[in-house]
Amino acid sequence: MSDSATMDALARLVPQGSRVLDLGCGDGAMLAHLQQTRACSGYGIEIDDANVLACVKRGVNVIQLNLDAGLTMFDDASFDVVLQIDTLQHLRNAQTMLRETARVGRIGIVAFPNFGHWPNRLAVLMGRMPVTKRLPYQWYDTPNIRVGTFADFEELAERNQLKIADSFGLQDRRVVRTAPNLMAGTAVFKFSR
Repeated sequence: MSDSATMDALARLVPQGSRVLDLGCGDGAMLAHLQQTRACSGYGIEIDDANVLACVKRGVNVIQLNLDAGLTMFDDASFDVVLQIDTLQHLRNAQTMLRETARVGRIGIVAFPNFGHWPNRLAVLMGRMPVTKRLPYQWYDTPNIRVGTFADFEELAERNQLKIADSFGLQDRRVVRTAPNLMAGTAVFKFSR
């Protein structure tokens, strides 16, 4: 999710001047955007060699780490904001990483493909796994370990005693606040302990 409208919508959730940890930061585009537009500092965590190199070329501080190993290298409340943008669905230990996000950051921001979006529901109703802009892979070659919806995340947050401060959907580069579980391909949540 590196188009400017999406990055702007996510950046508005991050307080000016925050110290940010971006989990699964990819090529560093989001963290670079936060540095330029919100005067943020921080680190990205990435496992892929090519993405680590891209981060370095962008001037983004990056640590090469497998997130399945956890965040034990960071103390409690080490960061103002911890991002998981298109990361949660790839992790084997999603619940543990959500807890770690809340432990390491004062604020957590999570965005993931919303399986409750109406085209996905229609595809399943017709007996097929969906292939969409946000879920572009066939069921047999997807990097996603799991799929989730707004209601799934709300339940997970409640189970882990997290307070959701804001939630909305993103669809076609715009914020969706009315029926986002049905009308948006991306779910976005801002939360804290």
